[in-house]
Amino acid sequence: MGYVFDILPALLQGTGVTLQVFIVTLVLSAPLGLTLALLRVSRFRPVSVLVNGYIWLMRGTPLMLQMLFIYFALPFVPVIGIRLPDFPSAIAAFVLNYAAYFAEIFRAGIQSIDRGQYEGARVLGLTYAQTMRRIVLPQVIKRILPPFSNETITLVKDTSLIYVLAMNDLLRAARGIVQRDFSTTPFIVAGAFYLAMTLVLTYGFQRLEKKYAVYDE
Repeated sequence: MGYVFDILPALLQGTGVTLQVFIVTLVLSAPLGLTLALLRVSRFRPVSVLVNGYIWLMRGTPLMLQMLFIYFALPFVPVIGIRLPDFPSAIAAFVLNYAAYFAEIFRAGIQSIDRGQYEGARVLGLTYAQTMRRIVLPQVIKRILPPFSNETITLVKDTSLIYVLAMNDLLRAARGIVQRDFSTTPFIVAGAFYLAMTLVLTYGFQRLEKKYAVYDE
């Protein structure tokens, strides 16, 4: 037990990095995903096709590859040629990747709303923006909570991929201690940390689902 307390500071520091990547990614990718979803269902076909291509690209290639491209290859891309430090590179890759997944979740939710509600809103004189804000999106949020929560929990675990950029996240901190002490205990403790984070998220989303379930009554 004393050994666990000895390694806790390093693991907690790594957890801090993991949580930073998770929170920043979620805060930025969710609204970006909603924006992409609205563009995806737009009647302006060129925009819809462009967004669809972006979503296909980001969902069809590994997140790790996207991180490596942004960190190592982006500086050599003509015109762009920008070099990002490790943390911004990780954030850029995670946000661009998860925005694509969230966009598909939002799109499915938006398209699940009966067309009659749009027509009814038009009869009442509501604009498209007012219809989305007051009628469609409140229902969409309720319907997408289960898949959105699953994707968010996956995000927690995917943060472990940032070790490829030599960032000192929870998994990298645990691996460093394992290599130093020849003990698997740090991996067990790190696993407990990941389980604790996903438990908190699961509980939070279950409360949200119960809250929105009242609209079914």
